[in-house]
Amino acid sequence: MALDLGALQADVVRVSDLYARNHSIDRDRDWALLKLQEELGELTAEHLRLSSRARGAADPQARADEAADVLGMLLIYCDQQGIDLEAAMRRKWLRWLEPA
Repeated sequence: MALDLGALQADVVRVSDLYARNHSIDRDRDWALLKLQEELGELTAEHLRLSSRARGAADPQARADEAADVLGMLLIYCDQQGIDLEAAMRRKWLRWLEPA
């Protein structure tokens, strides 16, 4: 099944809205970028555990969950900053797949 990036982004933003409201989180102008960095750190920690370079139990599911958090926070950041991620991906990455 193909994933619709725009629909995914809208759903992730809705979840973030609910979470922020339920936990009284003030998502100011740099909140999403800071959270993205935090989630990337958590993904890095899981990667290190899985490659036996950090203490703790290695858990592939935890690594996958942290990767999902990174993507979720990137989508939220792009929404907050008015970045059309799909257009940027087409311009920056997918153009290399087009015939010359």
